[in-house]
Amino acid sequence: MKDAAAEASWAALDRRLNSPAGFRVLIVIFVATAIAFSAVPLLHYFRGRSILDYKLWYDIGKHVLAGDEIFFFRHGKYDFMYPPSCALFLAGASLPGQAGLILLLVVINSVAWFCSVQLAAILGAGQRQVKNAWLYLMPSLPVIIYIWSSYHLGQPSLVLLGLMLGAFVALRSKREIFAGALVALAAAIKAFPVIAIIYLIYRRHWKAVVGLIMTLVFLLLFLPAPFRGFERAWHDLEKWSIGMLKYNPTGVAQRPTRSHTWKNQSLVGVANRLLRHVDADAASGPHTPVYANFADLKFATVNAIIISIALALGIFFIAVMPQRAMRTAESDAIEFGLLVLMILMLTPLSFGYLFAWLMLPFAVVTQRVLAGKGSTLLWWSLSALAILALTLPCPRSAQTYGNTFFATLLLFIGLSIELWRCKRESREILAA
Repeated sequence: MKDAAAEASWAALDRRLNSPAGFRVLIVIFVATAIAFSAVPLLHYFRGRSILDYKLWYDIGKHVLAGDEIFFFRHGKYDFMYPPSCALFLAGASLPGQAGLILLLVVINSVAWFCSVQLAAILGAGQRQVKNAWLYLMPSLPVIIYIWSSYHLGQPSLVLLGLMLGAFVALRSKREIFAGALVALAAAIKAFPVIAIIYLIYRRHWKAVVGLIMTLVFLLLFLPAPFRGFERAWHDLEKWSIGMLKYNPTGVAQRPTRSHTWKNQSLVGVANRLLRHVDADAASGPHTPVYANFADLKFATVNAIIISIALALGIFFIAVMPQRAMRTAESDAIEFGLLVLMILMLTPLSFGYLFAWLMLPFAVVTQRVLAGKGSTLLWWSLSALAILALTLPCPRSAQTYGNTFFATLLLFIGLSIELWRCKRESREILAA
């Protein structure tokens, strides 16, 4: 009786959510949430409170407009560590003033969030027309705190997600050059999405590789040339590259005090925290050091472990990939979800707001569960959600021990098993 009542209640809820009125309610909730998230940084600005990265974006934009240096040392590091092309974009955004820049960026974030929800649903369902409201609702819920962080801090993680999801949809539609251009645009804003070129090369998406390289060269060198001059554009790129390609016992790139702290949930950050005697809560001012290491290994040994794990993840990913003839929209959705998880784990600096990218893996999980195919995947996902949820009661201590990284790893394992099943089923169909 209880099971029958539960099924009836679920069916009633499902009907209401998937009705025209249900879709309208979802849109109203989205708009209200986006407005609330957007209002906070604007209110902080008008009340004279800290506006975090929004101030840096405005300052950098003004530096570019004034013809000043973009990359300069302050307290032993660059304040701005994004590619020169990103600074050029910020120059245009800074023209309306600080308040105008904040308004513009939160609007862009809201549009990117809306597009990401749509694109994640399309990829998860494997078709353009997505009629199930759960695919629009569920993927955002587990990552809502990371979405909020993007608005609060002024970070472009939702924009990057939208561009990457657009690239995946373009790859499915055989528009490879456009897909490569979208990945290049994401990398021109924040460098780490360029990691996807390894996947494109392995999958022999040669047009996408060419599109990525050509677009990136254009954005990094030729687009700034009319404003900065070609020689200075090259100087900016060279100075940024030298500053960013750093990795030593004290940290990564231009974030030495934060690279190994609880804020960094990448494989590099977690491995260094847990396997070396480094301060997990390093700050620029006086503080009491916090240590979370289970061992005290040499820096070189930790790097060998990091490389070994990264290679193991890559080999595991390749092993479960179906051959070109066996690829389907269903398998591609899982494959793209795995690629997103790989990028999050393997980029050297992976702070909390970037995990809004988990929207795609959760869209895939939602679709598999709705289709009745993801019973095993559901358990892996629930375990990942439970670990992610530890951030709520104990945000700092949970992240100190890498809860976000390990939740991402569990999702990677669960989706890998699911892709292996798809591969096996496709092989059986081809054999028949």
